[in-house]
Amino acid sequence: MQAQLSSKVQWAVPAGDDCMGARTVDSSADADGPEVVDNPTVWVASHISEYVATGGKKGHLWNGATTLLLTTRGRKTGVWHRTALIYGQDGEDYVVVASKGGAPANPEWYLNLVANPHVRLQVEAEQFEAVARVVRGGQRARLWQIMTRIWPDYDTYQARTSRQLPLVAIRRV
Repeated sequence: MQAQLSSKVQWAVPAGDDCMGARTVDSSADADGPEVVDNPTVWVASHISEYVATGGKKGHLWNGATTLLLTTRGRKTGVWHRTALIYGQDGEDYVVVASKGGAPANPEWYLNLVANPHVRLQVEAEQFEAVARVVRGGQRARLWQIMTRIWPDYDTYQARTSRQLPLVAIRRV
């Protein structure tokens, strides 16, 4: 069963001492559907809320780049987590970068989709199930060029860290 993702927030829990803001939990999925927890970073949560509420009319284009909403199943909890990401396209694939601004560790959403590649995407108003895969080798080099044309700061983020920023291709199922 495909859960319907919406912007209705049932409750918000103040974040701890991490100054990340409030965590929103979306329990407005259909009665049997899963709860969806939005990214706890205040500006990202706001972006997600606006994106969902307007079917991507507001939020799909962000700072000159296109964004999508990625929902992954938590590898430890099984809870669905949603975040907004800049994306590019390569044929049928949506391509995203697990940059986390060049932080030393990969973002949680990336760790979740490596553990469970079955994800949900929202691109503008369209919501669908998809499968993610980490891109490697020559294809990674080619897609890196596409993604840095879309968001040149990815090169800056890469320079900040010793880890290779993962590229992920996501395809509708």
